[in-house]
Amino acid sequence: MSGGHVKRSIRLRADLVRRLADHAAARNASQAAIIEAALESFLSPDAAERLEGALARRLDRLTRDLGRLEWHVELSNETLALFVRNWLNATPSLPDGATQAARAQGRQRWERFVDMLNRRMELGPRFRNEIAEDVTRSTRSDQDSGSTSE
Repeated sequence: MSGGHVKRSIRLRADLVRRLADHAAARNASQAAIIEAALESFLSPDAAERLEGALARRLDRLTRDLGRLEWHVELSNETLALFVRNWLNATPSLPDGATQAARAQGRQRWERFVDMLNRRMELGPRFRNEIAEDVTRSTRSDQDSGSTSE
């Protein structure tokens, strides 16, 4: 027994040994130090409380994230519903002879819309960023016009 340490010989599964070696190399620590820390954590009397605290913090963060996501989905749904309602109210019915031409033009517009949507989703910019820029620009112009009229 040297320095308060006791040598133990244990058997571990091969996959666990590989994971331990990878983790030790990534952390630049010895495998023995990692095993010792894991055992300390596992055998600690407050290990369950620490785990519960960590889980509670993660659940709180997920709950906040889910709330924000829910708000954004609701905003998107309301925006789309208002647009459709206004479009239906503002768009006159087509005469009988113009239906085929309107459908063909509608297909072309739809394809362009889907292409543009794909490009924006892959490359950007996002609409929310454009709105923020428009609001900032509008606020600046309001401030500029307000300061010059005084």
